[in-house]
Amino acid sequence: MSDECFEIEIQDEIAHIRFARPERFNSMTLDFWNELPKVIDNIDNKGAARVIVISSTGKHFTSGMDLSVFGSNNTLSGNDSPITRGAGMYELVKRFQNTVSCLENARMPVLAAIQGGCIGGGMDLVTAADMRYATTDAFFCIQEINIGMTADVGTFPRLTRLIPEGLAKELAYTGRRMTAAEALDAGLINRIYPNHEEMLSGVMETAQEISKKAPLAIFGTKQIINYSKDHTTSDTLDYISIWNASMLQPKEMQEAIKANAEKRKGDFENLPPRTKTN
Repeated sequence: MSDECFEIEIQDEIAHIRFARPERFNSMTLDFWNELPKVIDNIDNKGAARVIVISSTGKHFTSGMDLSVFGSNNTLSGNDSPITRGAGMYELVKRFQNTVSCLENARMPVLAAIQGGCIGGGMDLVTAADMRYATTDAFFCIQEINIGMTADVGTFPRLTRLIPEGLAKELAYTGRRMTAAEALDAGLINRIYPNHEEMLSGVMETAQEISKKAPLAIFGTKQIINYSKDHTTSDTLDYISIWNASMLQPKEMQEAIKANAEKRKGDFENLPPRTKTN
């Protein structure tokens, strides 16, 4: 796989994915959109980690969609290529949406560490993460409205679950920047750190704490929380009952209780590789 967009490290059951194009403000090229789901799915399918951390390099987390995507003959060149109209454009947008959704669909938690600008497609991406952390200089912007677009890759259905709808609409209609302090107050991010180094240290500490828990229980927790977003309380409670009836592992519970009492890391099985369907 190309190293143009990402640096990937897996250590102590934590997968760390870094955006690696700081000289271009980590803009999202076509390679970015194609490679990220492959990276995430490879980690998830193999059960290669218990937590995924996504961070970036340089001044900005990401400046959003790279201008080369808008100028490509395969996307929004302005010519009459079939890909720019109708079904072709629909398939392209769906591909971008799937790139973002891979974070939400991964069995393990995804933590986003954000410095500087989180713009346009960056907003789509981080709203699909499980938790978000930021430096004091971070800001968030729904950039699409500023270039005459309606954001279409995932911001709206997720952002309106994370912050008040009126605030989400204000950000979407005006394209203004939301500071880290405002994002924390609104509930978009979990915590603010004074600088990038301290943020990564803090996020890794949280990731390490999660990695000590039973992976199957963490998977179940993420699954149920995500399910509850689109279902009634009654349906969700029923799903929890079915989940635990089929997934609960008494040995894992016994080990968790024992490890907690002995103040040590539990000795748990990693998530099994996903079964291929084709």
